[in-house]
Amino acid sequence: MPKKAKPTGRGKEEGSAPCKQLKMEATGGPSSALNFESPGDLFESLISPIKTETFFGEFWEKQPLLLQRDDPAVATYYQSLFRLSDLKSLCSRGVYYGRDVNVCRCVNGKKKVLNKDGKVHFLQLRKDFDQKRATIQFHQPQRFKDELWRIQEKLECYFGSLVGSNVYITPAGSQGLPPHYDDVEVFILQLEGEKRWRLYHPTVPLAREYSVESEDRIGRPALEFTLKPGDVLYFPRGTIHQADTPPGLAHSTHVTISTYQNNSWGDFLLDTISGLVFDTAKEDLEFRAGIPRQLLLQVDAMAVVTRRLSGFLRTLADRLEGTKELLSADMKKDFVMNRLPPYYMGDRAELSTPGGRLPGLDSTVRLQFKDHTVLTVGPDQDQSSHGLRFPLSHMDALKQIWGHSAISVKDLKLATDEEKENLVLSLWTECLIQVV
Repeated sequence: MPKKAKPTGRGKEEGSAPCKQLKMEATGGPSSALNFESPGDLFESLISPIKTETFFGEFWEKQPLLLQRDDPAVATYYQSLFRLSDLKSLCSRGVYYGRDVNVCRCVNGKKKVLNKDGKVHFLQLRKDFDQKRATIQFHQPQRFKDELWRIQEKLECYFGSLVGSNVYITPAGSQGLPPHYDDVEVFILQLEGEKRWRLYHPTVPLAREYSVESEDRIGRPALEFTLKPGDVLYFPRGTIHQADTPPGLAHSTHVTISTYQNNSWGDFLLDTISGLVFDTAKEDLEFRAGIPRQLLLQVDAMAVVTRRLSGFLRTLADRLEGTKELLSADMKKDFVMNRLPPYYMGDRAELSTPGGRLPGLDSTVRLQFKDHTVLTVGPDQDQSSHGLRFPLSHMDALKQIWGHSAISVKDLKLATDEEKENLVLSLWTECLIQVV
């Protein structure tokens, strides 16, 4: 049974409560809403006053956490992230149904999509919102709202996983989506108005795919509550949920920030095992031997096959114990290629233009954008990876640069001074290091 903080008066429990509730008083001005000093500071301020150790020990992938805040400063900041009134200017910038916006409503337990074709026109969008009581779902708003980019970029650094978002704007007395569960860890930030939530116990804990659930299967809610501006709700993937805007009130706007899609140990095993098999097959004749004739045509040879595969897996496990570097096939590549760029308040062209002194053998250098730098080992023949490619012999020197706040070029673990200079020059040209 989870611990309970002092009651908020806004939650109604059914049976044992699946989440912890906290209520906080006002603590300061708008700058106290979130702390952007570091990825860790940002996340800690997002879930404050819960400590990160407590969050990951008691809630992450285990149970929901509800933070209800009575803090006007935080509410004002959250409201600035995305408003219904922003839609007019966003539509003028060119957004499209499906790619950027979905218009939908929950009717008799099913999602009814009301999208038109092509470009979104604000007057039609507002008409569907007002007259059809439709929910407006805005995909990946961080593309248009810099503060959401700032938040999500820091969270990607913190989790080491892609972070997406959707904004949901629902009129009074309406519901956009039927009961369902997701394949992502979810953080809900209530921005405008109020939203009534109902959470149910998972039928598939830590689900790997999205699924709609029928009311008769999920039973009664395990918890009901109302979110107001400034409130935060977290729940693990697989948590069944539905939400509606109460009648007689203004519209509701919330942003769903999600992460950890396809980021399980099972996914990591699938990602790395191919590289391990590839390397082992280079050295082990048994792995290169052909399978028996007509094996793929047989239906009753599983006993022989499983014994042989079990032996191969034991060999791989033994080899894994002594492996220093794992070859990541896709997960690292996907993260690096699709993550958000560093948030930068100045001229963004400066991020891609080398500046400062040219590094030399006598220079001391430091890595820029460390949270955005990933070192990975890939097969020699893999030419599809984006980023800079170096010989494996450069790995120790790259780790030195990555692991030190500043390091002398002379001290890099490379065989020749020429290699040292060429390495730092390559990194400087790509704006990844600077001379200090």
